[in-house]
Amino acid sequence: MAGGDPSCDQPFVSIEFEVFGKVQGVYFTKYVRDLCRQLGICGWVKNSKNGTIVGKMQGQQELVDQMMQWLSTVGSPGSTIDHCEFTNWESVMKLQYDGYAIRF
Repeated sequence: MAGGDPSCDQPFVSIEFEVFGKVQGVYFTKYVRDLCRQLGICGWVKNSKNGTIVGKMQGQQELVDQMMQWLSTVGSPGSTIDHCEFTNWESVMKLQYDGYAIRF
């Protein structure tokens, strides 16, 4: 996955996600953070209390699409993804986060 041209002439997208499966204890949050940083996506990710991974991504549509594909089908080594749900999709004119962080 390679980053794209960070032109600001189009709105950014913002989306929340929840990944179901064997996704905790396999460095999933670290991989999400590292990949989002590489792609220039901002937001956050964390382990949920019910065994899933939840987070939010904001960035250019094509880059967020790449990350959505990764969250749905690839995951970290050792993970098993049952499915991924995406909610609260919206266009934003300005990114609301500085970088990408793991929350605890």
